[in-house]
Amino acid sequence: MSRLDAFIMRMTAQRDILNSIAGNVVLPDGPILEIGLGNGRTYSHLREQFPKRRIIAFDRVVGAHKSSVPDMENMVLGEIAETGQTFVGCGAALVHADIGTGYDDRDAVTLTWLPQMVSGMLAVGGYAVSGLRLEAPELERLSIPIHLPPERYFLYRRS
Repeated sequence: MSRLDAFIMRMTAQRDILNSIAGNVVLPDGPILEIGLGNGRTYSHLREQFPKRRIIAFDRVVGAHKSSVPDMENMVLGEIAETGQTFVGCGAALVHADIGTGYDDRDAVTLTWLPQMVSGMLAVGGYAVSGLRLEAPELERLSIPIHLPPERYFLYRRS
């Protein structure tokens, strides 16, 4: 599969899972956390799908299009492994994390801290959507829409 096709598949899975949550799930109270602002496309989509929610984005530096950058009170800059720890216990309704690199060795390092951090950020009953598999005792893996490849993107609920 070409890298373009893989990217399109990842973005389609991301969008369709987020849309499914927005249209079918009653989220608990709490903010939405966007782990990895990147270009800001997903942040922009989250604003449209969840217009009444506070959305907090994390990244090392701001590189997003200016129309997709949160105000500074909702933008957390620095190493996500460190800055994200300050939001453990915040009771997030939804955490979206798409910070995989496609390099197994680099992603393995991320997976030493990301699952526990995401789990700790979520309220009980909150949801996590991730491009990387998150294995933590409190995260129950849920099925994704049937038209999506089962290992392309992941959906969890915090028990």
